[in-house]
Amino acid sequence: MASAVEYLAKNFSFSSLKKSKDLKKRIWFTLGVLVVYRLGTFIPLPNINPAVIAEFTRNHASGLFGILDMFSGGAMGRMTVFSLNIMPYISSSIIVQLLTSMSPQLEALKKEGEPGRRKINQYTRYGAVGLALAQGYGIAIGLERMVGQSGSAVLDPGMLFRFTTMTSLTGGTLFIMWLGEQISSRGLGNGSSIIIYAGIIANLPAALFNTFAMGKQGALSVMAMLFLLIMVVGIILFIVFMEKSNRRIPIQYPKRQMAINMPAQGQSSYLPLKINSAGVIPPIFASSVLLLPMTIAGFGNVDPNSVLGKISRIISHGQPLYMVLFSAAIIFFAFFYTALMFNPKETADNLKKGGSYIPGIRPGAATADYVETILERLTLVGALYLCCICLIPEVLLSQVSLPFYFGGTSLLIVVNVSIDTMSQFQSHMMAQEYDKLFKKNRMKGLM
Repeated sequence: MASAVEYLAKNFSFSSLKKSKDLKKRIWFTLGVLVVYRLGTFIPLPNINPAVIAEFTRNHASGLFGILDMFSGGAMGRMTVFSLNIMPYISSSIIVQLLTSMSPQLEALKKEGEPGRRKINQYTRYGAVGLALAQGYGIAIGLERMVGQSGSAVLDPGMLFRFTTMTSLTGGTLFIMWLGEQISSRGLGNGSSIIIYAGIIANLPAALFNTFAMGKQGALSVMAMLFLLIMVVGIILFIVFMEKSNRRIPIQYPKRQMAINMPAQGQSSYLPLKINSAGVIPPIFASSVLLLPMTIAGFGNVDPNSVLGKISRIISHGQPLYMVLFSAAIIFFAFFYTALMFNPKETADNLKKGGSYIPGIRPGAATADYVETILERLTLVGALYLCCICLIPEVLLSQVSLPFYFGGTSLLIVVNVSIDTMSQFQSHMMAQEYDKLFKKNRMKGLM
């Protein structure tokens, strides 16, 4: 094993990518799929007035509509067939995970292995279709009520428009789901994450161009631009550090007889617990819940003096109450989603069945309580870390006028997807080097 590690350390490099045909095919396939996805974000829905849609997008860029537009790579702002993006599938996945934790039938199906996983994935797809149809109908109703300076947003409203909008948006979501599955199986990285990642960074060139344009015009000082650059780099480094950090709980495995006339030896390992086990789900849920009143008020042309209008105004971006509620919602969803995804009792039972144990802790209930205590402390640290990442841009936006939405959630997604994709890239490269090592040893054995 030591010789294998030494060989990999000497021979592993990005220059060996030129010799890996399979990895090159995966990279080019992923890029090709992303090109197809980006082309689809410019195909508009039928019977839409683009001038009214553009006006609405400018007026509601700071609400939930702006976040959805950012995740869709501008497709929502242009009201194209890819407006819903892959969000119905992600929402359906979260709902199925919730149901799995509450339903004994789905829990048993989850433990069946690959057949059960396929069945659950099938339920997730059905749920995504249902959510896409419901959201498509809601968008169609909202578009029919939308009126701008140049007239109505819909040129020919009616049942035919609602039906075509529903089918177009649902078809676009299904096609994106298929593209994501193709990336996962034949490309590089997780398909759903890569598509969201591409949607976020698609607006980066325009944002940078507008920022430099503001600097030339004097609207944004050089010191402010330099401070913004330093802060973004610092936040990215902090995210990488926290996402790669984990708490290692030592695990002792039972002793095994390795050979005759040799004493039995026990192996030790560890159980890694991430500081941020919930990922980017808490800030996404928190921002969606808080910005929902503002979005409803914008779509429905609610009176600013009404109750809903006042609520949407006091919890808008940059307001103190918004930051307090945003932090509280992030902490709540961090604990909720972590408890949903990680079961300390199940982990303790699996260790006990395998004869493993945590040194100094009795197997069974004591192990479950010990793991749960550590997990709660880590979740608190992870929730505070998410609050810090998401609130720093909010404070910045309230002080500095930027030509783009600078959000901590988007940074979290971009950095996490980049880390995961690079990990898969390195895994493919390491596998290639292992194959070379085995072939070399096999040739030596034949000689």
